[in-house]
Amino acid sequence: MRLFNAWEMGQDQTKQQIEKGLHLYQSNQTEKALRVWMRVLEKSADPAGRFRVLGCLITAHAEMGRYKDMLKFAVVQIDTARELEDPDYLTESYLNLARSNEKLCEFQKTISYCKTCLNMQGTTVSQQLNGQVSLSMGNAFLGLSIFQKALECFEKALRYAHNNDDKMLECRVCCSLGNFYTQIKDYEKALFFPCKAAELVNDYGKGWSLKYRAMSQYHMAVAYQKLGRLADAMDCCEESMKIALQHGDRPLQALCLLCFADIHRSRKDVQTAFPRYDSSMSIMTEIGNRLGLVQVLLGVTKCWMIQKELDKALESIEKAQELAEGLGNKLGLLKLHCLCERIYRTKEQQRELRDHVVKFHECVEEMELYCGMCGESIGEKNNQLQALPCSHFFHLK
Repeated sequence: MRLFNAWEMGQDQTKQQIEKGLHLYQSNQTEKALRVWMRVLEKSADPAGRFRVLGCLITAHAEMGRYKDMLKFAVVQIDTARELEDPDYLTESYLNLARSNEKLCEFQKTISYCKTCLNMQGTTVSQQLNGQVSLSMGNAFLGLSIFQKALECFEKALRYAHNNDDKMLECRVCCSLGNFYTQIKDYEKALFFPCKAAELVNDYGKGWSLKYRAMSQYHMAVAYQKLGRLADAMDCCEESMKIALQHGDRPLQALCLLCFADIHRSRKDVQTAFPRYDSSMSIMTEIGNRLGLVQVLLGVTKCWMIQKELDKALESIEKAQELAEGLGNKLGLLKLHCLCERIYRTKEQQRELRDHVVKFHECVEEMELYCGMCGESIGEKNNQLQALPCSHFFHLK
């Protein structure tokens, strides 16, 4: 009896310490919260408590952009889940492993771990995680420029969100859909979805983390920049950056700096754009966001082209190409071939020009980025698109 009471007391202490850490974390005392949680991890003998504290550490490290630490804790959490012999715990831990790999741009691994989650199917708790699994898988397919599968996953995640009345998940899916439509250049939808996310935050997000507001504002800023509404883009990006700085959200700070740089480049203010690209690149390198680095290098290349520094532009392209190939990001490669085509046309280097024209069309074919009706390529200019139930696209005429 005494032993049982001691175990129960240990459980209560673990719970109290986890709550203490959460209170500190929500008050922006991140380092203190991490110290509390790490002590729990070291001292607690309660596997369920250890599992929960590992979940807190995974979330905190994700938001700070410490993705390698996030991955390390996710691996420990899987071992703890196996100890608990509960399929719900195991599904959640594999989702965290998938997310860690998604953040580190290991997209094939993300897809593999997401499939493991979907195949486990424990109780209803596991099934409620399916929406988050589908979202993570969609983000990974988008990173690989496999657009039809990405859209299928996002639509599935949206269905789970609606069926479970999960507004937070719906908000996250809307932001991913904004990113999706930005990439294939349907800028009206790229703006519509983050606006919907911002609406959800206003209507339901009183008790939510401010990161949801910051995230929706950032995606709105990107869409406004693409639409040439630069003052609106700047307003949204400033609001997002303010929250990211308050909360020490390094990944979002890097994205906002990239967006600021793109806004200044759109205004042909290259001298203001360059330092922002540099700051964004520095954070992206630190946290390991290689996909973000490709975007930064694309922006830098365009700045060099504005200044007619074509050799410097080619140097940036070479770095970006190496990263995009390593990631399997076909859209990044397509954009780089397009820029090379313009540079070699200006330089009147016909052989290199032909080479990149051929590679550009190979990328379009590989990504199936052409209209199912008119046969023209999708993603060359801003166009309203419609997806068929099979997730193939066609232009709205």
